[in-house]
Amino acid sequence: MPAIKLYRHALSGHCHRVEVLLSLLGLRAEVIDVDLMSGAHKQPSFLQKNAFGQVPVLEDGDITLADSNAIISYLALRYDPERRWLPEDPLLAAEVIRFLSLAAGKIANGPATARLITLFGAQLDADDAISTAHATLAVLEQHLKPRDWLVGQQATLADVACYSYIAHAPEGNVSLDGYPQLRDWLARFEQLPGFIPMQASPVGLNV
Repeated sequence: MPAIKLYRHALSGHCHRVEVLLSLLGLRAEVIDVDLMSGAHKQPSFLQKNAFGQVPVLEDGDITLADSNAIISYLALRYDPERRWLPEDPLLAAEVIRFLSLAAGKIANGPATARLITLFGAQLDADDAISTAHATLAVLEQHLKPRDWLVGQQATLADVACYSYIAHAPEGNVSLDGYPQLRDWLARFEQLPGFIPMQASPVGLNV
């Protein structure tokens, strides 16, 4: 049995960013699906792993970690000796962290929330989420015009953190038609050795 265990939900972009990094790093992990619909994430046994009752959770031997951005940072620091995914250069590292914050902020409140509404029926403001999504995507479109990756000359945790919910933005009625640079970036990410896709859902613009 692999030493690493990942507790996840297959439709969660937060979980997918951990899954895809594990695969990009060539790490084997036992994937354990958590049934959110039945409330498995709120049961005492799971709350011992993450008191906030959220996926993903990673177990690596005696280490238990929650929060997707914390987990991918840990994996990069522990299992990437070349420091490709989280660079040693202070400025590049700071830029990567900036995009981790974007993933936890504008991307979570924009395309991720819009998809949460269509996929799970979340009682949230769809118009506000879609507006936030397009404002964020427009900034990223301009950012990518002179570059292939969000930070530096190769893929980093910045791309890992931002990919999943942008790639699945159409599921939240957020069209990517007007963002050719973003679509090219998504395609480049999907061509990385070890890339694995997140399960698509027939909701929003994907119907």
